[in-house]
Amino acid sequence: MTQKFIYFDLGKVLIDFSHERMYQQMGRAAEMDPQKVREVLSSGLQLQYEKGLLGSRTAYELFCQLTGTHPDYRAFSVACNDIFTPIDSMLPIVAQLHQAGYRLGILSNTSEGHWQHCYMRYGILREFFCVYALSFEIGEVKPDAGIFRKAAELAQCEPHEIFFTDDIPGHVAGAKGVGFDAVVYESTAQIVREFQNRGVAFNY
Repeated sequence: MTQKFIYFDLGKVLIDFSHERMYQQMGRAAEMDPQKVREVLSSGLQLQYEKGLLGSRTAYELFCQLTGTHPDYRAFSVACNDIFTPIDSMLPIVAQLHQAGYRLGILSNTSEGHWQHCYMRYGILREFFCVYALSFEIGEVKPDAGIFRKAAELAQCEPHEIFFTDDIPGHVAGAKGVGFDAVVYESTAQIVREFQNRGVAFNY
């Protein structure tokens, strides 16, 4: 493998999530229609949060202002963030890549609350990854070129030295646009084949 670094997207690649579950849980916490929760988040609030323009407390306060509600902050945070489940088949892939000496990173559109929840709950994120290129810290979101350039800088690599996989084709196209070797993630078996095609040597 000529690439020096491997980046994985987080959601739907390493860890599954459900927006519908989030809308339902936030709706219960705020005593409002989940569809209204969806509308408020989609109006720009979620994007601002994922770009790091809003911290968790500020995002909560803006949500309260926009909806005229005032749910308990702690319960609201749990409702927002407890929406993830690991994709168990990917754990041995990541573990064996790490064991084989490959440098691994997370490149994700995510918010402060979602990331903190996942980082604390899932040891895979703490144990096997050395770089975290996160939209809320970088201030840009995929598929914008800026987040990929910053990810390459964080990995201390040139873009062409990086392999990246993401479940969203547009994000993969954005990565390719700055020079990454990027593929759409479809399944664990498929991504193993992609590694094998590139001569990645790991015990799997």
